Amino acid sequence: MSSVLIVDDEETYARNAARYLAREGHDTAVALTLSEGLSQFNAMSPDVVILDYRLPDGTGLDFITQVRARNRHVYIVLVTGHGTIELAVEAMKAGANDLLTKPVALSDLSARVEVVARQMRDSTRLRYLESGMKAATPALLGESPKMVALFERIDRVAAMGAEAMPPAILITGETGTGKNLVARAVHARGSRRDRPFVEINCAAFPARQLETELFGREPGPADEVRERRIGLIEAAHGGTLFLDEVGDMAPALQVRLLQLVEEGRFRRLGSVQDKQVNVHLIAATHHDLDARVTSGALRADLYFRLRALQIILPALRERGGDVLLLARHFRDVFAHRYGRSELPFDPHLEARLLAHTWPGNVRELRNIVEQAVLLCTDGAITSADMMLPESEGEGATGAPAKRPSALQRLEKETLLQALNDANRDEALAARLLGVSRETFRGRLSKHGLHA
Repeated sequence: MSSVLIVDDEETYARNAARYLAREGHDTAVALTLSEGLSQFNAMSPDVVILDYRLPDGTGLDFITQVRARNRHVYIVLVTGHGTIELAVEAMKAGANDLLTKPVALSDLSARVEVVARQMRDSTRLRYLESGMKAATPALLGESPKMVALFERIDRVAAMGAEAMPPAILITGETGTGKNLVARAVHARGSRRDRPFVEINCAAFPARQLETELFGREPGPADEVRERRIGLIEAAHGGTLFLDEVGDMAPALQVRLLQLVEEGRFRRLGSVQDKQVNVHLIAATHHDLDARVTSGALRADLYFRLRALQIILPALRERGGDVLLLARHFRDVFAHRYGRSELPFDPHLEARLLAHTWPGNVRELRNIVEQAVLLCTDGAITSADMMLPESEGEGATGAPAKRPSALQRLEKETLLQALNDANRDEALAARLLGVSRETFRGRLSKHGLHA
């Protein structure tokens, strides 16, 4: 998928070429003169220009000279009826990428455009995105009835990702339950497994920066942007776009996302032309989206579009013996990583693991086990190594837990004050305290608080 501008005074050929390329999935436009071509170029910022050498009001070289002064990345194919070596050298010096001699078959023209489209997909930015996202998908582990049902649902929804713009998937669950792993599993088990998997956390960026990351940007004279930037939506073309923490998206961005979900179209910032895209959209959130719709923080029409298919993740405390299965898995992974010998669990520790409520879910378990592997000195991991927080109302020995210390009460009051100052906005409250959002959420869970 590319946007193509054809500048040629032979109107019949130009319009036939535009129709041919449009059937191949490209966005096309036609200009019959040099001045009209420059005007169209400024309006659409095409990816490719098919440019005739001789025009009524100038030459293709004049066009290239003016365009290259402000856009280094557009791919320009100069078409001429007089293909001499001198002209070829002159065209390349001016900034043409390719030179074709008339007559040019429409199939050859389409093949050139497809080569350019492939080069764009394989550009530095997309190679970086795809190399990270095509890594082996981490295993989803579990034998509990809830996990067996989850695996079955993943297989069913993954089978629906073959069509153009398949139904969106909404993954919900508490923080730390593995929503990103489920999104990757849906991608890995579907027909798009060999295409890009592009992920972004919507809560990690201010609204304006998130808009640029998602939709991309065209260079413009009104700001300091000098080069076109391809957004993540375009990077995910043909594959999967995963929007984590979509419940934190600003209202203005929700309108633009709705157009993508409904029509498969988007527009780069600074552009006046929409682009068609084919992505499988997966969204995730830990928020109660029904409540956010009621409060006006989330558009109802976007919510229902995102929830075309839904996957609800169980909390770790609902998964029974999966706690021990995961704990042993993480123990083995970290023991290998840090060069530790076999580390069995103390029997008393296993009982503690099963009794703990795991407010941070699998992420909390993973972090605690990693810490235990690093701290263990006696050949077996004990409760002391694991440093599990005391269960509510009971200490490690079964005795009543101590009253909160003055320091604990002060921390809780500080958290509450930050939430109040930030109008219950977790991200802003975390910034006010100078800590990461994950750290802030962990402290909220410790004290039984929530935004």
